[in-house]
Amino acid sequence: MSRQGAFAAAQRSAGRAPEGPPSVYTAGFAPRHIAPLRGDTRADVCVVGGGFTGLSTALHLAEAGRSVILLEAEQIGYGATGRNGGQLHSGQRRDQVWLESRLGREDAAKLWQLAEAAKDLVRDLIERHEIECDWNSGLIEAAHTRSLFDEERDYVDHLETQYGVTALSVLDRAQLEVAIGTDRFVGGFRDASAGHLNPYALARGIASAAEAAGATIHEGATVIGIEQAARSRRRVATAAGSVEADTVVLAGNGYLADLASEVESRVLPINNYVVATEPLGPDGMAALIPGHECVADTRFVIHYWRPTGDGRLIFGGGETYRRRLAPNAEELVRPHLREIYPQLADVRIDYAWGGTLAVTRHRMPFIQRVEPGLYAGCGYSGQGVGTANFAGKILADAIIGDTGALDVFSRLPVPTFPGGTLLRTPLLMLAMTWFAMRDRL
Repeated sequence: MSRQGAFAAAQRSAGRAPEGPPSVYTAGFAPRHIAPLRGDTRADVCVVGGGFTGLSTALHLAEAGRSVILLEAEQIGYGATGRNGGQLHSGQRRDQVWLESRLGREDAAKLWQLAEAAKDLVRDLIERHEIECDWNSGLIEAAHTRSLFDEERDYVDHLETQYGVTALSVLDRAQLEVAIGTDRFVGGFRDASAGHLNPYALARGIASAAEAAGATIHEGATVIGIEQAARSRRRVATAAGSVEADTVVLAGNGYLADLASEVESRVLPINNYVVATEPLGPDGMAALIPGHECVADTRFVIHYWRPTGDGRLIFGGGETYRRRLAPNAEELVRPHLREIYPQLADVRIDYAWGGTLAVTRHRMPFIQRVEPGLYAGCGYSGQGVGTANFAGKILADAIIGDTGALDVFSRLPVPTFPGGTLLRTPLLMLAMTWFAMRDRL
């Protein structure tokens, strides 16, 4: 039996469905045993979604003394939270030059500082709650064209001169080849302040911390509707019970399932795929990434990879846009892995999985108060390890009364997709096909 099959069988024997497509991240974790929601109950805040945003919101609200109930349709970390590349980036999803051109220098600078605070928050959560999640410092961005490398060098200079950033160092082609073990890129830069981790382990640790602080987490609680209740409260309904709350936080990201059209029309679920190789051994990994950094490239349909503590290479690449995940994750990812690392063409793949994330039209997140008593955080567009966790704190702070950070994100327009939820998928498929072709050319 494969490692994936053995893990799934162990979870089934424990009376639980496997926690999402088995991955290298979930291996070694016993299934959580949380009583499902039964009947009707109340709380100050009901959080919908058990990923980074929902867990962080629940933790920070519980630490502030609010009663919180979190409802997760599957299991904690089931969505993009537990299946992503595990990379903690600097900055927002769009660079500072883009933000300055659209928001002005003042708000762009605030967004840079908030992104720095997001990295600090993740590191603080790891340290404060003693979360074992394979944290490693260092991230390399690799440019696949000369023009993009020129832009990267200019951007590193811009961050240093305009924002005082000193953690970035430019790598020419020869330096980059030594750093990441492949000659497929023109150059890049190293970010010593960023890093990588096991995102599922981080989510489990935050969930435990939230429960210890007094939050209640119900797994297997699929929300089927949100309706108005008495005295401006809302009732969040599941098939087995409901939660009545003063405030509701939508933290389902790509899994909102027709709960709020105002939010869903601004985010689009897409599926991304990841593999983990067999252990490559100390020499094998040293020949690839001797500094143990994670790596992401500059393609629009991005490739990303990182070493693990036990010497595997986790590699992500390939997307689909249908509701269901493709069953052949290894077949989708292996050609991308082979293109960048021909020496790994025949490496054994021990784990292969997919996950659903959500993107916005301009790739900046939707973190806002939708209406009084209803908040949402979603659309992290592939940069959720830092942003989604920080969004949870932003939303918790706003609910408590500090709206400073939320106000900055609220001033960032997040447009709807043309045609709303009906046409967003076919239009994105056309766009992504074009960008994938441009990447290849």
